[in-house]
Parts: sequence; structure tokens; C-alpha cells
Amino acid sequence: MPTMKIAAAQMGGIQKDETREEVIARMLTLMDEAHAQGVEFLAYPEMTLTTFFPRFYVEDRADFDHWFETEMPNAATQPLFERARSYGMGFTFGYCELTPEGDHFNTAIIVSPEGEIVLKYRKTHLPGHADYEPERTHQHLEKRYFLPGDTGFGVVRSQGVVMGAAICNDRRWPETWRVLGLQGVELVAIGYNTPSQNNLSAEEGPERRLYHHELSVCAGAYQNSTYAIAVAKCGMEDGNHMIGGSIIVDPDGFVIARTEGEGDELIVAEAEFEKCAFGKSTVFNFAAHRRIEHYDLIASQTGVETPE
Repeated sequence: MPTMKIAAAQMGGIQKDETREEVIARMLTLMDEAHAQGVEFLAYPEMTLTTFFPRFYVEDRADFDHWFETEMPNAATQPLFERARSYGMGFTFGYCELTPEGDHFNTAIIVSPEGEIVLKYRKTHLPGHADYEPERTHQHLEKRYFLPGDTGFGVVRSQGVVMGAAICNDRRWPETWRVLGLQGVELVAIGYNTPSQNNLSAEEGPERRLYHHELSVCAGAYQNSTYAIAVAKCGMEDGNHMIGGSIIVDPDGFVIARTEGEGDELIVAEAEFEKCAFGKSTVFNFAAHRRIEHYDLIASQTGVETPE
């Protein structure tokens, strides 16, 4: 099994008036730093290219189409692909995708060291709401501006490693991790933009949100014997605060690298992928221990149904 230096490129807030070119310049600075440290795979956050615009309400959804990318790579992002190819570095990042059919998705891609997109993932578990709700402290309108993803949770073997992707709220759902785990995933990349305040609960502030974030990633990595990179866009953005707490987690569920601040910051860890094999062959040997005859409700029922 390969050993690889992996890294999270946390990004500070991206303001509404920042151009794609300005954001890419920041991303390239982090990529250069990663290359100097021998990084072979680099993960950027969810919606890396733009502000988190679902916090804003517009009546006509088309007014926000300028936040979406209609092709990838494009003129603005091409330098990122070229720099990574020159370094022989794989990478992943999130962006907003507008398809030729007019569909809007919250998307992430995994790119090989040769600069080829080898996996596209569209966010499955959209949080928030679709209409303006005045009782909230702030809006979270992902359901207004995006469709639920249609890709499912796929994996790809790249750089000798089975890789998968998830986005933000997906990390909180064990189904995300288990579907990836059943495909032998060894590295899960998760970008997120998480507000530091639950907009319906004054009790759930940054400390609790960071705890739940880390709990979800560490549990998912442990229960599926995989490395995980969870990387934030964070800090103050257009007057709104998002949590940082970017982490790299090993297959035993331990955090092996963690950011210190809420700005552009790189963290690096050595991933020994042979460690994934131990858990997959013992405690989480799915073939030996899973009892799927008792799991029907997971795939047949959404809401809770209690007995009379």
C-alpha cells in the first residue's frame, strides 16, 4: 500500500467582491506551499471559488447564476490545473455547477496528478430551507439554489488509493460513510462552509458546532477504516462567521493534523494507507460481520415512524 503526503488547504472568507482570479491566486499560494512540503494530494473546501451565497435571498434564482461554473476547468481555474500537473499533485475542490440542462448543483471534483477530472460528486444531503424564513437569525438557502445531487457516493482509484468525496452536511450522515466504505474507500475528502451559529438555536454556537463536526468526521473515518480530510472555508465572510477546525483524521479515528486559525492555512500529514487494511480486515470486516437482513429500513424509509 502506498504512503502519501496529504494536505488540507483551508481558506479564509471569500467576499462577494472577490474575483475568481483573486481566489485562484490564493489557492495557488497554498498549492505552492504544499509542493514545497512534498504534498501529493491536496484538498480545498466546499464552494472554494465564491462566497457562500445561500445565506442571501433573491426572488429570482437566476439572479445568482453568476456564482456558478458552466464548465470545468475554465479560463479562471485553468492555472490551478496546470500548476498541479506541473507538480504531479492530485487535488480536489468544491464549486457551484450549472449544467447545460440548466440544473444547479453543489459539486466537488477529484483531479489526478495528470490534470484529469477522475471523479465528480454532487452534494446529496442539502441542509437548510428553500424559502425566506424571518424567524431565523440568518438564512441557509441551499435547498433554494441547488438540487440534491444525482451522482451517488462513488469512488475512484487514483494515485494508488481508493478515493471518495463528500460535501459539508454529508459528513453528518453515517450513510455517506458506509456507502463509501462498502467500496473500500481509503481517503475521503470533505469540504465544508459551516456557519458558526445554528440559525434556529442560540445554544448551538461555535464550540458545539466544532465538536459535532469533529465527532462526525472521526466516527466516519474510524467506522470505515479510512483516512479523511475535512477542510473549511471559514472566518468572517460578508459579515457572517463560519467555523474553521480543518482536520486530517487517520483510520483509527484520531486527528493527526489540525488548523490553528480561521484564514488561509495548510496542514499536512503522512498517510500510511496500509493502516486502512487492518480495520477493514478485523473490527470492520464487512463481509464477516454485517447483517444486511436487518437493515431494510435504512434504504426504504426516510422519516421516523414510531409504534402506536
